[in-house]
Amino acid sequence: MQTLKGVRHLMTSATMKQTVSEFNMPVPWGEMRGKVWGPDRGRPILCLHGWADNCGTFNTLIPLLPKEWKYVAVDMAGHGLSSHRPPGVFYSFPAYVADIRRVIGALQWKRFSIIGHSMGGNVAGMFSALYPEMVESVVLLDSYGFIPTDSKELHTVIRQGFEEMLQFEKKKDEMKEKVYTYENALMRLLAANPSLSKQSAHILLERGLAQVEGGVVFTRDFRINLKNVVRVSLEQSLELQSRIQARVLVVLAEEGFEKMFSEPEQKTFTSTLLQGYKDQSGMVVNVPGDHHVHLNTPETVAQIVTDFLQEEAPSHSTAEDTQAAKL
Repeated sequence: MQTLKGVRHLMTSATMKQTVSEFNMPVPWGEMRGKVWGPDRGRPILCLHGWADNCGTFNTLIPLLPKEWKYVAVDMAGHGLSSHRPPGVFYSFPAYVADIRRVIGALQWKRFSIIGHSMGGNVAGMFSALYPEMVESVVLLDSYGFIPTDSKELHTVIRQGFEEMLQFEKKKDEMKEKVYTYENALMRLLAANPSLSKQSAHILLERGLAQVEGGVVFTRDFRINLKNVVRVSLEQSLELQSRIQARVLVVLAEEGFEKMFSEPEQKTFTSTLLQGYKDQSGMVVNVPGDHHVHLNTPETVAQIVTDFLQEEAPSHSTAEDTQAAKL
């Protein structure tokens, strides 16, 4: 495959219809890893996974989408096979956005679309607001693009995040990484994520576990569990949302994010955000399924996503478009 400066693609499997390869690029603290589907010059689609997942979350959906497009799905920092952030560094949405900007720069994409699930959708929302000229269309899979925090609670959650990090640093040397059998790791993942089918859990564990002496350990950084200290209010979220130029498709699972995780007062925030997308000619679609519907039963959302993105597909290619689609 064609190789860019700073980006490696390691072939893992291929078929006549769709090539799949491993994505690897250096960052100041290590490397970003991921997977690539499709031809070198296919229409560029960036795929962003949810919290504590990895890019394997798109393994079942992407094969159902147009095979002539190019999909790059990354493991976010601290997830999957990507490097953990340096000691003392917090995980936050702006930091993830900066990571994605590094990826896009290495890929030399000028304009592209994003499919984001859960946390990945929130990264997509912020990226699309900060770099509106770069994003053609956005698909939010059981995500609202932003997670507003009540302004009156900001001081509480930020302080909690600081204290959690300080306590983690004090105990880190005493903490021993827990080693599991594969079956026990599978049971733990399913217990923590009731929306995952067993097959989906197996898929996520392909990049979510590392072999060590005596068994396996989870690859994700424990610090992703700490309280996020970088927060935005509803007012700030709406301001950012208003700066998105791309058309947006929101696909909500009936047994998904809002029903599982949202506090009652947050429903006011989510309904306001959804209305904001509608006011900007966005689409909101409800589908049967749970938070991981795109992974568990991808056929439920594949055609919806395809139809939406095809509406946004360029009708012709310019020299710049062709260069942007290259890897």
